[in-house]
Amino acid sequence: MTIPFVKMEGAGNDYIYVDVLPGRGLDVARLGDLPELARAMSDRHYGIGSDGLILIGPSERADARMRMFNADGSESAMCGNGIRCIARYLADEGIVAGPDLSIETGAGVLRLALRTERGRIVGVRVDMGAPRLERADIPMLGPTGMVVDEPLDIEGGVVKITALSMGNPHCVVYVPSVDEAPVTTLGPELENHPKFPERTNVEFVEVIDEGHVRQRTWERGSGETLACGTGASAVCVAGVLTGRTGRSIENELRGGRLHLEWSEAGAVFMTGPAREVFRGSWTTDSGR
Repeated sequence: MTIPFVKMEGAGNDYIYVDVLPGRGLDVARLGDLPELARAMSDRHYGIGSDGLILIGPSERADARMRMFNADGSESAMCGNGIRCIARYLADEGIVAGPDLSIETGAGVLRLALRTERGRIVGVRVDMGAPRLERADIPMLGPTGMVVDEPLDIEGGVVKITALSMGNPHCVVYVPSVDEAPVTTLGPELENHPKFPERTNVEFVEVIDEGHVRQRTWERGSGETLACGTGASAVCVAGVLTGRTGRSIENELRGGRLHLEWSEAGAVFMTGPAREVFRGSWTTDSGR
């Protein structure tokens, strides 16, 4: 079987996109084991190489539906950089006229707006919705309430974390320098900490000033990635909760910059790039 795909990236967060919209020539039922397909296609040595697999399918409530699988095959409810790329794809393919559209995710229906200059798409703004701040909604084990600069026991010591959900769990750790942050050691330890029953994404954050931060991300199921849209949104919220930053920030990630704003009304808005890298076809015997 041959599967057409599009490789896209948003601030360096790269995914493989497969179109399973009605009438587009590919039936999702024929794709078989989706977690295994995600693992095979995402492999950077034996596959296409990506942070995961995203299906663009039909929705009864929105212009399209997003299903997102991490590189390890686990399914996540949402991906902020990924959803911007879907918006760009739908516009480029003429499936939606824009500039406003909606996409259904595991975290609900999100509203997006295409940003254009001289008729060219230069970015996408996403209404990421309101953060979930109660511990049980992250989910994280422990007493009721919010998790703000809370000490967490780890192997060899204690680390202060701020945790919340943007449709998926996030754990924010502030560090003096992201360049020297222990992303590849502390990241997986926090991801798999027993306090997080569904694991968690981990953001390491260096505050430059109240309107500017730098971030490195350890993504649940994918390892370190160049960017994370839901993670950047969580960092915006965490900055306000801890008094470190304002409601509007520029977030400098390893793959590019994102603008975030946590509105007084409660929603987080994210604006950033979305770009097609290349197109190709995958055959089911392409893996190992």
